[in-house]
Amino acid sequence: MNLITSGHAAALWTGLHLFLLLTLSLLVVRQRQRHKVAFGDDGIPELAQAIRAFGNATEYVPAGLIAIGVLAMVEAPPLAVHLAGLVLFSGRVMHAIGLSQSGGASFPRAVGVTLTWISYVFAGVALLFFAIA
Repeated sequence: MNLITSGHAAALWTGLHLFLLLTLSLLVVRQRQRHKVAFGDDGIPELAQAIRAFGNATEYVPAGLIAIGVLAMVEAPPLAVHLAGLVLFSGRVMHAIGLSQSGGASFPRAVGVTLTWISYVFAGVALLFFAIA
C-alpha cells in the first residue's frame, strides 16, 4: 500500500503555496507601514515591487493549485503531483525574489516565469492524459 497519496502531495503543495502568499502579503504590509501608505504605491518603488510580487503570485498560483488538486482527484501518481507542485513553487519563489530585487527584467524573474510555465504545461499535459487514458 502506498503511504503517500496524490492527495497528500496536493495538500503539501497547497499548504506551501498558501504560506508563500501569506509571506508576500506580509511584505506588502511591511512596506505600507514603513512608508505610511494605505492605498496604492505612492510612487515608492519598493512598495510597488512588493505589491506586484504578491499580485503576480495571486494571478498564477490559483490555477496551478487547481491543476494540482485535480491531478490528485484523478489519482495521478504522487510523483506527478509533486513535480507540478515543486516546479510551480520554485518558479513563484524565484519570480518573487527577482521582482523584490528589481522592478525590471532580471534573471530570477525570467527563471521564475519559465518554471511557472513549465509547471502549467506539465500539469496540463498530465491532466489531458488522465482525462483520456
